[in-house]
Amino acid sequence: MAEEPAENISGGAGGGGRVEAFPDGEPKTRAEAAVDELGDMYWEKAYGGQAAFECLVRTILSQNTSDKASQPAFDELIARYGPERDPEDGNPERVDLARALADAERSELAETISSAGLYNQKSKVIGEAAEWALDSYGSAASFDEYVTQGEPVDVRETLLSIRGVGPKTADCVLLFSGGQDGVFPVDTHVHRIARRMGLAPPDADHEEVREHLEATIPGEKCGFGHTSMIQFGREYCTAREPACLEGPEACPLYDQCDRVGIDELDGEAVDPADTVEP
Repeated sequence: MAEEPAENISGGAGGGGRVEAFPDGEPKTRAEAAVDELGDMYWEKAYGGQAAFECLVRTILSQNTSDKASQPAFDELIARYGPERDPEDGNPERVDLARALADAERSELAETISSAGLYNQKSKVIGEAAEWALDSYGSAASFDEYVTQGEPVDVRETLLSIRGVGPKTADCVLLFSGGQDGVFPVDTHVHRIARRMGLAPPDADHEEVREHLEATIPGEKCGFGHTSMIQFGREYCTAREPACLEGPEACPLYDQCDRVGIDELDGEAVDPADTVEP
């Protein structure tokens, strides 16, 4: 077993789920080797265990914005719609979040999540998702049960049927709520890094990148690959100023990377898709 680094980049402090050991053995693909390299830098302790409906709402809030902006919006949403006070004893009592959000005044909901950006659009998507969850499953708890116990392929298809829910949102719910192996959500960082490294074609869209990664990385490493690649993208492989422009020693994955779209002589980085001849 690989030694566990000190930093835990799992899906939040309340992740829950099962503890994973980083698997031993020689990597069979270059993509797996890259994830193994990330295992020396970062570590993930557990996936699954997050309430599925809360995870769905959290991921909708994170669309087209940073965690720094979306987390306060989620905290405000939970503070307003999650608990309520029993009028007799004043103790907090958890209400069904899907019911509370389905009944919420849209303008009030939009104001609550305003720090996440696109708040009018997101409040509509969240409200409609809450109504859908109630109509389809009766409660947030029953929806949670479906996500954790249903067949991943069926659950993913169901999630994608919700207006405003795309592949990345669906996959994050599968990963952080269902704890499913073989799920590699693709966000902006993953999309950029996989193509830049040559792990997927330079002009691949998000779904094509996901298919390439899930086909070349063992299922038990996909969840960790997702979170660690995001962290790597924030710290090293940024869009405009990747560490490799400072020299080979600056990037720990330099020898694993094709550096598609990187001009080390001119010190420029472009989207890998821009390197494809029309």
